[in-house]
Amino acid sequence: MSVIKFPLKYRNAAADTFAMVVFSFAAGMMIEIFISGMSFEQSLASRTLSIPVNIAIAWPYGMFRDYMIRTGMRFSTRRWMKGFSDMVAYVLFQSPIYACILFVVGANFDQIITAVTSNIVVSGALGIVYGQFLEMCRRMFRVPNAA
Repeated sequence: MSVIKFPLKYRNAAADTFAMVVFSFAAGMMIEIFISGMSFEQSLASRTLSIPVNIAIAWPYGMFRDYMIRTGMRFSTRRWMKGFSDMVAYVLFQSPIYACILFVVGANFDQIITAVTSNIVVSGALGIVYGQFLEMCRRMFRVPNAA
């Protein structure tokens, strides 16, 4: 019995998609319920709507993140630059998409501002943690990392 070997770009897309869907569901729900004050039902609706969105944006985000890390590494090869690049990539790419999702599921303006602002504030941690989670998923899918 032979093993099917998928091209690297398909494994990369699969790893990025898996990481984005799993991480965004868990992190988003915690922020929405415990920080933004959304109900469980609102958060579940938001997270459910975010799944197809995350599938659509996962690979483009992965490529954007890799670009941001390579750009950051031109300025410094120290570990903090990789973390900083992860943070910047996460904030710049995710915040507008997150605000749109919350608007569609009926969050009010104050909830959207609170959730997005909270997400930006904790993105220092989220971006770095997500970057590490993404790299772990890429290793599972046998995909090389950006740096």
